Amino acid sequence: MAWLEQHASVSLAAEITLSTMGSRAWLVEAPGEFSLAAQRRIWSLAQRLSQCDDVETLIPGVTNLLVLLRQTPEEGDAFPHRLREYWREAREVQPQGQLIEIPVHYGGELASDLASVCRHTGFTEKEVIRRHYQGEYTVVALGSAPGFGYLHGLDPLLATPRKKVPSLNMLKGTVTIGGAQTGVSVLTGPNGWNAIGFAELEVFDPHAANPALMAPGDSIRFLPERIEL
Repeated sequence: MAWLEQHASVSLAAEITLSTMGSRAWLVEAPGEFSLAAQRRIWSLAQRLSQCDDVETLIPGVTNLLVLLRQTPEEGDAFPHRLREYWREAREVQPQGQLIEIPVHYGGELASDLASVCRHTGFTEKEVIRRHYQGEYTVVALGSAPGFGYLHGLDPLLATPRKKVPSLNMLKGTVTIGGAQTGVSVLTGPNGWNAIGFAELEVFDPHAANPALMAPGDSIRFLPERIEL
């Protein structure tokens, strides 16, 4: 699918944006739009930094990386210079993830925002649902809530702004669209993404050996178990 830009490259000459977070942490932001190519270079940068003795913690995000050093560097410009150098040398990598298939009940009373997505995109309910489950998705990062996976691969024509007034009690397992991304809610509670379906699964189980169902690099496939219109 050409619109996914899954094989688009990020210019090697384009520079990262660096922001300091205190005296020993930096936020690295990839240049350009949200893309799988940019995310793969973020993963490559993280792999390189994980081999550095002076790095304490690495937290990958959506086309960004938080880097925490063990100590405040003596020379303030030295580490940012290293980060830029490592970025120029970074090449796209793909973590060895698993395929996760998620059966979804599309439509029905739990898809409370499907009509709103249709109004915004101009598609019928059937077309929104078809385009959603035919997507090929990659988990790029976990965050927002424990185990919540940010997914790349939503058809850009389905992109729908987050709601101005969040739902106050959206159920965990709700399949949503928020901007250019889609996801599955982890917790029951307030949520500003647009509900289009529901999945009966535990995205996060704190008692499991691996609490989070998803991990960066995993492939996600939504299966239309039921469509209720």
